[in-house]
Amino acid sequence: MPGTLPDGEPVPADGSLPPSAAARYGQQPFGVYVHVPFCRTRCGYCDFNTYTATELGGGASQDAYPDLITREIALAAGVLPPSKAPVSTVFFGGGTPTLLAPARLGGILARIGEAFGLAADAEVTVEANPETVDAASLRELRAQGVTRVSFGMQSAVPHVLRTLDRQHQPGRPEQCVRWARAAGFDHISLDLIYGTPGESDDDWRRSLEAAIGAGPDHVSAYALIVEEGTRLAARVRRGEIAAPDDDALADRYLIADDLLGQAGFTWYEISNWAKTGDARCRHNLLYWTGGDWWGFGPGAHSHVGGTRWWNVRHPAAYAARLAAGESPAAGREVLTPAEQRMEDIMLRARLAEGLPLTVLTAPAFRYSERAVASHLADPSAFADGRLVLTRQGRLLADAVIRDLTLSDEQAAGRHFHPCSGAVTKSMSSSTRPSSSGSRSA
Repeated sequence: MPGTLPDGEPVPADGSLPPSAAARYGQQPFGVYVHVPFCRTRCGYCDFNTYTATELGGGASQDAYPDLITREIALAAGVLPPSKAPVSTVFFGGGTPTLLAPARLGGILARIGEAFGLAADAEVTVEANPETVDAASLRELRAQGVTRVSFGMQSAVPHVLRTLDRQHQPGRPEQCVRWARAAGFDHISLDLIYGTPGESDDDWRRSLEAAIGAGPDHVSAYALIVEEGTRLAARVRRGEIAAPDDDALADRYLIADDLLGQAGFTWYEISNWAKTGDARCRHNLLYWTGGDWWGFGPGAHSHVGGTRWWNVRHPAAYAARLAAGESPAAGREVLTPAEQRMEDIMLRARLAEGLPLTVLTAPAFRYSERAVASHLADPSAFADGRLVLTRQGRLLADAVIRDLTLSDEQAAGRHFHPCSGAVTKSMSSSTRPSSSGSRSA
């Protein structure tokens, strides 16, 4: 089952923002995330805020869900100050958004446009489980204004899919890509997972080759993380299967980078590759570069003007709050300038563009010099005033970022071991976009 929410200060019943956040709204691009918390079955590795019919209980049916989202949209429209900046990106994540009919998703998109305005070139993404779409539904999604679709492929190997408790058959995601192309989608993504217990390097190559051969213009590849409370974690704890091996994960990442690069894909974030600049996921880039967004739905997170908040997790509790005319927000935090700077470093360091050296404290800058000397950061980019990870640096990204964000006192006595020459081949965790909970179904 999904985990607990973070601690935070209470949110007013009307959902009003702190004056500091309201004053900054409109200064950054604004996106919308819509969380659809329904799944037909729960995959063994998943700890996202999703529910099957047996877990859901009363008060939050799929049929009623679009109306609930519409209520929160109306609340947001009353809370946010008038702005000339329309919505630049919309992302339907889950869960399995495609369990809702295309017309239902299109209706939500229309309400978003009416409330805030949609940019003429707005990117509208829907995550899709391959088993929940076909040629006709993809044509309807495109007709409803969806511009980008992301399919949860995970693997092309039957025994790997079984270990992950995935329900779709090998070959189905590739067929979905063909249907999506025929439906008029220019931008199509496939999500893959590597490091599943029992997966070999050849299995991983087979999945990559199948994904590349399908013809998407975007691929995400995530290292499997064994999350507490999942069936996968229970199996690992009982010794039924082995936990993912760090060195194997590093090898799989390098295989992905090699094969995708040979096929014309370029990495733009540690776990994401695109064929062109236009193929990059603009919505996730908005998260990673400090934009604003409102997350609609149970458990969804939002961020506006340095204030972050999160909704109650369970759909029934979410429905009850909205029925009472109250904000569904469970808590919030107003980020200090130091916290905002730290988060900016943590996210931008994962991007191919890197981050400007000017945002670093003096101790962090000294560490960045050592990162260059240890071949973890690119020397030519450093000379141009930016910290950009090398391929080896991407493998060790979590550790590099950890040391970049240490306080002055910590930095004085704690440095990452590669700076003293002891480089190991330990893979950093390739985290999914976590600001809203989005990832392919």
